[in-house]
Amino acid sequence: MKNIEKKKPVLSCVILFAICGSARIIEYFVIKTDETIFAENFFHKAFGIAVLAIVLHFRGDTWKSIGFIKGKIVSDFLKGFLLGGCCFLMAYSMECLMLYQTNHNVSIAFYISGFTLNGETIRHDGFLFLLLCIVLNLINVWMEEGVFRGLFMKILAQKLSFIRAVLLIAFLFGIWHWIMPLRDYVQGNISLVDSLIMGIGYIVLAGIMSVKWSLLYKITGALWMGLGDHLFNNVIVTNLLHVISNGEADHMQIIRIMIGQMLSFSIIMICYRKIWKTTKYGKVED
Repeated sequence: MKNIEKKKPVLSCVILFAICGSARIIEYFVIKTDETIFAENFFHKAFGIAVLAIVLHFRGDTWKSIGFIKGKIVSDFLKGFLLGGCCFLMAYSMECLMLYQTNHNVSIAFYISGFTLNGETIRHDGFLFLLLCIVLNLINVWMEEGVFRGLFMKILAQKLSFIRAVLLIAFLFGIWHWIMPLRDYVQGNISLVDSLIMGIGYIVLAGIMSVKWSLLYKITGALWMGLGDHLFNNVIVTNLLHVISNGEADHMQIIRIMIGQMLSFSIIMICYRKIWKTTKYGKVED
């Protein structure tokens, strides 16, 4: 397996992506777990974790080898969560200000909901749903960080430069999220044109987030900080904390997400350039 990965690392990642993607398609179009009491598609993420464990076993690798470093769990996770919190505090503030100037009323609501770019939401209340939201999204981010930023980065590093690997992973991560507007189109909720536009939006947004989390992995040497920031985005921003104006929830959610993600991306990019792009001799790395 290692010999195949060494000779054709890109193909190896594409095959693994297709295997995990097949399970994702089945869940989104057939099982539709997010339309049940769970309000979240997580079976394919659990499947992805199983695939990851199997691949690591046959490679003779450990979870530590792909970034799950034991000594950095709490500190890095909290730093990632804090990064998301600070950037989205700014994003929420800007969103509320814009809505107040337009509608002269704005409020914050706390409940569990799903997220799509066309604005459709599913609302749930209660501690059980809160607990489910946290646990299921932990599964989600563990799989995505472990596979995309952990395993794929390790495989691609055998042939590709870091920057090329980051960009390829970002592209695959964007395609991974295209399924959401695709399902809306298949179900007749949006037009083909809207589906394509939203699909491009998902690729760009997910790609930016992927690059950021890859850089965090490079900077810290572990996946935990990216996992913390990823979890904040999934749990707080897209599921729990909502902005209400004129009786409508999250009318500007995608703008809020873009603002928050671009802020955190900019911060991490500055840190990366400062830490990694210049050597002690003042030379720029490839």
